[in-house]
Amino acid sequence: MDDHPTIDPKQDPQVRRIIRKLAFISEPPKNDTQVASLFPGFNFDVRLVAGITPIERGGLLDFFIDRPEGLNGWIINLTVDGVGQVFDGENEFTVSPGDLLLIPAGVRHYYGRHPDSPKWWHRWIYFQPRAFWKPWLSWERETGGVFLLPDGGEGSSSEFFRLFVEVEKWSVLDDPLSIDLAFNRLEHILLSAARIDQATKAVPINMDERVLAACNLITENLHKPLTVAQIADHVCLSPSRLSHLFRSYVGTGLLQWRDAQRVQYAMQMLRITNEPIKSLSVMVGYEDPLYFSRVFRRHAGMSPRTFRERSMRVTSNEPDEMTADN
Repeated sequence: MDDHPTIDPKQDPQVRRIIRKLAFISEPPKNDTQVASLFPGFNFDVRLVAGITPIERGGLLDFFIDRPEGLNGWIINLTVDGVGQVFDGENEFTVSPGDLLLIPAGVRHYYGRHPDSPKWWHRWIYFQPRAFWKPWLSWERETGGVFLLPDGGEGSSSEFFRLFVEVEKWSVLDDPLSIDLAFNRLEHILLSAARIDQATKAVPINMDERVLAACNLITENLHKPLTVAQIADHVCLSPSRLSHLFRSYVGTGLLQWRDAQRVQYAMQMLRITNEPIKSLSVMVGYEDPLYFSRVFRRHAGMSPRTFRERSMRVTSNEPDEMTADN
């Protein structure tokens, strides 16, 4: 089960650096986010984080992750070597090289190296999904809220591995185009997985084109105070019909979805620019910076100021201590 000739994770320089670091520490360092994210207690409060967890029997990472309430974002996970165990008891199942896991926000995390396997190496990406990704985020096989896409044996795992590596490579850079490239590669992963999964479904799920058109109009005009009526007129629907379709396909109200998109864009700008928060609030469609801060806190769990300060510490590898909101 450990033999997987299409993937050799030890050839990845990033993996070798992590292994060398783990060999010289006795506890997770707060000032090294690359390693700290592999241990319990790491704050996944940014929009996208990616990495690899090389678990070896008896090693520093050889423990089960147990997050009863899950995380605020989603995790997608690719096993690259060894065997992992997800859950215990009647919900227990295993993952082998090439298998993908998808764990939605708020779903319990319980996973680790299977006791019968000497290792479990897995690549992972933490992310906040874009709303139009929803049809791609529900696979056929599901246990305890966790989705599984087994390796189909058609070479797709090697392509997934390459894309996971690229997501990590682009996500650690600070310029906006690199962040967009990371999301592009993640979108490729999700689309490819959905395509493989839908081949097993009798009825494929497709997004209504009018809902997609509404999403595109909103994302291209985040700074404009478009009303539901204006958006509905653009896609040739009544406001009530658009609202119904939007909630059916996206799972949330149209204006709530727009708030989430604005906050996601604001997160990106807070990470990579020094734009004053007052100016940034106008850039994403809020004339009142206090209202913008309330909306941001509702979605991100902290103020824009705190998010920027914590993101800067992640970039500079400074210790991640809580900063009081001002």
